[in-house]
Amino acid sequence: MDLKLRDKVVLVTGGTRGIGHAIARRCAEEGAHVGVCGRTKQTLDAAVESLSKLGARVHGEQVDVLAKGGVEQFVDAASRALGRVDGVVANVGGTFGGSFLETTPEDWVKTLEVNLVHAARLIRAAAPHLAQAGGGSAVIIASISGSRPGPRPQYGASKAAEIALAASLGRELAGLKIRVNTVSPGSILFEGGSWAKRAHDRPERIAEFVKREFPWGRMGTLDEVADVVAFLLSPRASWVSGTDVVVDGAQNTPSIQLT
Repeated sequence: MDLKLRDKVVLVTGGTRGIGHAIARRCAEEGAHVGVCGRTKQTLDAAVESLSKLGARVHGEQVDVLAKGGVEQFVDAASRALGRVDGVVANVGGTFGGSFLETTPEDWVKTLEVNLVHAARLIRAAAPHLAQAGGGSAVIIASISGSRPGPRPQYGASKAAEIALAASLGRELAGLKIRVNTVSPGSILFEGGSWAKRAHDRPERIAEFVKREFPWGRMGTLDEVADVVAFLLSPRASWVSGTDVVVDGAQNTPSIQLT
């Protein structure tokens, strides 16, 4: 299927590695031009080089999404460099602190900022550009932790808030022909990722977790998430907005308590 992404422009925060880079790569393979940002210059340069080899025009920028004005500057600079914005992906995320009784109020604030607030800032900054291009798509990378109980409640709460944000913006921005959705991956295994590290450090524990919680007998892959996000970014998903798309192979528990 032709996703009709050729010559569209897609911006991805945290697009230098992991899920974010897989999304940028998939869009570039479909003929889109991409803007990516990341915190580390070395990984940013490597990502820009690999994406450029696919024939895409690429804008790369070193950005800390928690810094004041960082997300907004990235959107404006990428739109100038690439000429327009047709889609954005809020991929950066994470968690601060440990279990509930160990976390501080500051841990909760930082977790909400890196997930929910970063996504809201990205979409707010991109909205005028998307509207100018005739509409477009915003995708927030949430998690199945946003709808199922699991360790680190601050993370799950922030992901649930992202899902609620997309549902709300799907209605509010419809007049501008901007679609907003979340994609909620389950546990994704890739080299350099957290699950790969856990599998290396505690192979028996992770093998038992996979056997118990994954009906397919394995974790997901980067491409399986990227393919879904690319579809939602594309005009092929023109009537999909305000919803959460789960990509988890019918996984049960979202995570595992390792301590």
